[in-house]
Amino acid sequence: MATITNTIPTQYYDRLQEVKQFDESKIGVKGLVDSGLTTIPRIFHQPPHNLPTPKLNAQKPKLLIPIIDLSDPRSTVVDQIHHSASILGFFQVINHGIPMKVMDHVLSSVKSFHELPKTTRMQYYCRDMSRGAGYFTNSNLYESKTAHWKDSLQVRLSPTPPKWEYVPEVCREALAEWDCEVVKLGKELMGMLSEGLGLERERLKDKSFMDSRNLFGHYYPYCPQPELTIGLKWHTDPGLLTVVLQNEITGLQVKHGEDCIDVEPVPGGLAINIADMLQIMSNDVYKSVEHRVLANPLREPRVSVPYFFSPSKADMLCGPLPELVSPQKPAIYRQFTFSDFIQRYVMGELQGKTVRNYFKGTGQAGRNIQKLIRHTLL
Repeated sequence: MATITNTIPTQYYDRLQEVKQFDESKIGVKGLVDSGLTTIPRIFHQPPHNLPTPKLNAQKPKLLIPIIDLSDPRSTVVDQIHHSASILGFFQVINHGIPMKVMDHVLSSVKSFHELPKTTRMQYYCRDMSRGAGYFTNSNLYESKTAHWKDSLQVRLSPTPPKWEYVPEVCREALAEWDCEVVKLGKELMGMLSEGLGLERERLKDKSFMDSRNLFGHYYPYCPQPELTIGLKWHTDPGLLTVVLQNEITGLQVKHGEDCIDVEPVPGGLAINIADMLQIMSNDVYKSVEHRVLANPLREPRVSVPYFFSPSKADMLCGPLPELVSPQKPAIYRQFTFSDFIQRYVMGELQGKTVRNYFKGTGQAGRNIQKLIRHTLL
């Protein structure tokens, strides 16, 4: 295996060459750690604005992500979810109906895959998602200016199921079972989010809104220089809703104004976050907030399994739901196709911009759309 260079003089640094060298080795970040390196390759070095800054005000009260007990009375839960989704865009749920043994099985199987011998993992290393499954370091490794310190297993579950023979056998059964469990939870959450907006319970559970389902098995190994890199930079999710299962190792943070809030792992809990399309459909009532993952300074790996619900139809027209638009609350966004949004999301994420702003209905075009929606409601 070729050695990944670490000390290339700046004037001779060829990022693409180093990326190709690393990617073609197929060992992933885990392989770098196993090799015993003490300095991280240049491709993982982040610019200062991507890195965490020291906490300047230790006396400031620590903000917490709400923990919502789904076994409480439904009206109480609906109010709590609505409040959390409107203010933070993040909350955690407990007593959600998914057995603890199922959650433990998912985490342990994903961890087991990432800790297989490198010669075994290399057989799955692939960026081509045409078969419904892939294993790689950073999905945008070639496009992004800097790489993140994590490896990922991705499985596309719907609308086209994966070719399960390409999903590692060590976690095949656990991920299939997880899919069944999270679909049920996702529909229940979307029903309560819908009620929180004053809509019929079934409004946001429409199949066309949630039929695309993807999950990742992220693995954040020990980083010898966590002050130089990041596990995953600030971003928002493009779909409707994300359900995150994480192990006991911290690292996930949410941006709230000038604050960074740690999403502390809760035994038996799941982290839920609002994604861009749901903020748009709710006409900005619900918030899709930026979040990130710090590089892991601990010897024990951080494992997380985010599960994404998104629309499946590329030509689906998106925008604020007509029921949430009125003369008092005009449509903030214009209508657009989901494919246009995803294309611009990818471009915008690479450029560090908020994509939602592009689709805001400003000017005469926005006024025409608002007039059309109001006319539809009459």
